[in-house]
Amino acid sequence: MLAEFDLPKEIVDREVKKMTMISPTNKEVQIGQTLKDHEYIGMVRREVLDDFLRKRASENGAHLINGLFLGMQLPQKKGESYVLTYNDYNSAEGASRTGEKKTLEVDVVIGADGANSRVAKDIGAGDYEYAIAFQERMRIPDDKMEYYKDRAEMYVGEDVSPDFYAWVFPKCDHVAVGTGTVIDKKGIQKYQQGIRNRAAPRIAGGEVLRVEAHPIPEHPRPWRVKDRAALIGDAAGYVTKCSGEGIYFAAKSGRMCAERIVTNSEKGSRMIDEYDLKEYIREWDAKYGATYLVLDLLQKVFYTTDAQRESFVELCEEEYVQTVTFDSYLYKTVQGNNPVGDLKLGWKTLTSLWKNNNKKPDAMRTLV
Repeated sequence: MLAEFDLPKEIVDREVKKMTMISPTNKEVQIGQTLKDHEYIGMVRREVLDDFLRKRASENGAHLINGLFLGMQLPQKKGESYVLTYNDYNSAEGASRTGEKKTLEVDVVIGADGANSRVAKDIGAGDYEYAIAFQERMRIPDDKMEYYKDRAEMYVGEDVSPDFYAWVFPKCDHVAVGTGTVIDKKGIQKYQQGIRNRAAPRIAGGEVLRVEAHPIPEHPRPWRVKDRAALIGDAAGYVTKCSGEGIYFAAKSGRMCAERIVTNSEKGSRMIDEYDLKEYIREWDAKYGATYLVLDLLQKVFYTTDAQRESFVELCEEEYVQTVTFDSYLYKTVQGNNPVGDLKLGWKTLTSLWKNNNKKPDAMRTLV
């Protein structure tokens, strides 16, 4: 994403080169040995990334409005404008400001307004299943922060999530400790306490700076285009299973949609229609459809029971798995074009699943 979207490295808080996978019994597997010298997972704060993108958009001619989108009136006949209603906060001051209600007429609407998209609701895009992600930004003692300076941790287990994973990710001067779930949203606090307990030896003495919770789409919406309105990012449901990543796909879908509008409108000289916008959907599905299907399958196979989660972590010890996993994560397409390696991995997966489903679980290990 940094290279493709020309982002400065200054906005990256941490360059993660080590990833620790931790099983339900606290078996630790270190992955990242296959990374090349220039490769890393960039950890950023959304408030920093978003601020940079907004300012760059403004410098390149975008008109920014500090406001709250309330809804829109759809065109009643061909060629009519969309009429957006919003509260404009540009001239208001103070925490209790209410803003000034305004309207704006536009030709095309791109709904980039997140999982709870009002644009999606207005165009009748349909609902989707979603996960709840919950995390605490936590400042931990310096000696513990040193451990996380270039390391991220992923925990799996029924105690931290029944269908996802929990994490400790490094930020600028603190860590983010969190978890997520689809099937037990009401139990999210229980699972957050679970990751706090599991990671306790490494985050003890931490001070909570900020608490965050967000919905994460589990699959694309039934409809992502209607007339001259299109959805991108979380609003469209572009979040990958297994990893729960959405930021790259939000940026990428925004660019693909915008480029299709520029091209098909002949740089603004003709009005586009639904067919033009659906070209963006077809391009998107052709490019990333397989990635979403594979990751969905992996989540169903490995995130269901603790025995299967033990197998997941066990398999991460394989160098081939690490190579394929990191390449797929870094470059956003499913990797793996080694038939022999794929066959060996398939066999090891089956034998590991059989073993862990037919033996007594190992004793709980203690993290150091």
